[in-house]
Amino acid sequence: MIDLYTWTTPNGRKVSIMLEETGLPYRTHPVDINSGEQFRPEFLAINPNNRIPAIVDQDGPGGKPFKLFESGAILLYLVHKTGRFLPRDAARQFQAIQWLMFQMGGVGPMFGQAHHFLRSTKEPVPYGIERYTRETRRLYGVLDGHLSGHEYLADEYSVADIATYPWIARHDWHEVDLAEFPAVKTWYERVGERPAVQRGMKVPEPKK
Repeated sequence: MIDLYTWTTPNGRKVSIMLEETGLPYRTHPVDINSGEQFRPEFLAINPNNRIPAIVDQDGPGGKPFKLFESGAILLYLVHKTGRFLPRDAARQFQAIQWLMFQMGGVGPMFGQAHHFLRSTKEPVPYGIERYTRETRRLYGVLDGHLSGHEYLADEYSVADIATYPWIARHDWHEVDLAEFPAVKTWYERVGERPAVQRGMKVPEPKK
């Protein structure tokens, strides 16, 4: 059993999608980052960096509980644990890792900054808005150029697609019309048709 500590963010949803895709049994522990639950001592004991997601695999290496944070590391751990969603062919395998790193180093940080400057600042910061929305659109262009000739980021559905999809799902947050990036739109719709993706995007369920 895997304990998933998460919230309704793209990084959190990467892991819930992966868990749904692999079929590994897991239970969800919502960590409401809007109310500061990520700073509670019990969560900091799992992730001292006070960020979601984090997991505790009760059947980790050696059959012992294993704690892990950072969404990219968690995804690769689940790839290793299940042997799924990373191509076996060496070239495609590293292509998938390449696009996973593109998401971790580019899409996530830059889209996140665009979210911040467009939605979270008390007063508009024109420089921040211009800088990060321009970079966000550039990254969309990179994805669109690649996906115009590929069905998936690594030619077959992989961890790279799982990592990237939840960020594209917030295209409205960074004021991007997917019609401007038709290859991304087609890929987004294709990935979004997967039942495991649909289930993972609903984790955690909203509090009643």
